[in-house]
Amino acid sequence: MGIAGLTLAISSCDEETRTMGNTVTEPVDRFVVVTDTFPVVTRSIKTDSVLSTSVYSYLGRVKDPETGSYITSDYMTQFHILENSSTTLFPPKSYLHDFGDDGGIVADSCEIKIMINTYQGDSLTAMKLTMTELKTPVPENAQYYTDFDPEAEGYLRPASEGGICQNKVYSVSDLLLSDSLRGVYRSGKFYEYISIPVNGAYTDKNGVTYEGYSSAKKRGSGYGTYLMRMYYDHPEYFKNSLAFKRNVCPGFYFKTTNGLGLMVEVAYTQIVVYYHYTTTSGKVVNDSHVFNATEEVLQTTHITNDKSSIDRLWQDNTCTYLKTPSGLFTEIDFPIDAIKLNHEKDSITSAKISFLRMNSLNENSNIVLEEPTTLLLIERDSLYTYFEKRKVPDNISSYIATYNSTYKTYTFNNISSLISTMYSKRNKSPRWNKAILVPVQLEYIYSSSSSTVAGVANEMNINSVRLIGGTENAHEPVRISVIYNKNE
Repeated sequence: MGIAGLTLAISSCDEETRTMGNTVTEPVDRFVVVTDTFPVVTRSIKTDSVLSTSVYSYLGRVKDPETGSYITSDYMTQFHILENSSTTLFPPKSYLHDFGDDGGIVADSCEIKIMINTYQGDSLTAMKLTMTELKTPVPENAQYYTDFDPEAEGYLRPASEGGICQNKVYSVSDLLLSDSLRGVYRSGKFYEYISIPVNGAYTDKNGVTYEGYSSAKKRGSGYGTYLMRMYYDHPEYFKNSLAFKRNVCPGFYFKTTNGLGLMVEVAYTQIVVYYHYTTTSGKVVNDSHVFNATEEVLQTTHITNDKSSIDRLWQDNTCTYLKTPSGLFTEIDFPIDAIKLNHEKDSITSAKISFLRMNSLNENSNIVLEEPTTLLLIERDSLYTYFEKRKVPDNISSYIATYNSTYKTYTFNNISSLISTMYSKRNKSPRWNKAILVPVQLEYIYSSSSSTVAGVANEMNINSVRLIGGTENAHEPVRISVIYNKNE
């Protein structure tokens, strides 16, 4: 008990020692289970931007009740083409018998749809966006953070240069629908969407103009016609996503230009081209083709907020914060030396730590802002590389915890491997014993009997939570509970 007593005196923590298996093993194999707890220091850290690789994109503007600042989200997207699909997107050209004034084939109409997964704010709020065509594709061989602005970087093709540039006023709830139908949309059976018609005349980058909607013919879309003619004239441009974005459609940028009180989470974006054709039997068929923006192509979210407005929260050392998007994370100093003192040769079989939620200081914050659902725990030095390398939790150096609404906690049940890894790296970096809590979104692959995490992205929804901790914490300290296997 001399060693156990020494550990107790130095760590000022509770310790329990139990002898296991003494009656059934040889003396050399006997071991003792030792438990101990250690206080942990935490603090809030600011993030200027995060990697923009979320499954979803975000569009809108809301006021943060916690800071009083405005958060605005815009997004850019490219469109996906299946490999070697150049012979199946549209019907054979011989089936088309409706031509424009210049003798070329024409589209009936075209629209761009923004499919909404969910939203934050008032569904009846009127918002305004501006959709602008890109003149060149944003390169894929780079990492794009939420401070990347395609407009400021010169990627847009404005109307003055012949590009598509359209405004759209929208809300999530379409008041033209009946109450019962709006309820069906919100139930998740259907996506609500924002529709942006693109039926005017269109001039491509080579200066060729395609006629737009004709009131006499009651059909027409310059951009839809452009896509169809490019398909028939240059099928090689449609062989894959890379060829499509380089030669046909570099993408579109959707910018919030007016309105306040609504942020939508965009599931995906579509270009829908409507047309009709005649079959060999003489039947007229109305049809459409959809170009989808999916995870296989580049999508970026640009977030604008007042970084200085969160300084007050960051300077509050009586707690720590988790605030998204691109706001505040919680850093953890693990007492690795104390944990390993007198246990250098013992194995750590368990290390458990919980973080307890505190009530918000602002009553409106409790109502408007939700706590993050999922937290990622990683080494501090891995904050950027973890997401850039598309890593997933391995329960060795990265861990996931979900919010427990009953106990108001995030619990990591066993981070023993992380503690051992940090000990092996001690003093090799100024932050060798530091970890960080990051709110994240998870993407899963499902099978008939299980699910596997396939992707991890920074949380882009507007969330916030206060945690017990901080360098001036007035509550019980955050503690890590450790179980050792100690050889006798």
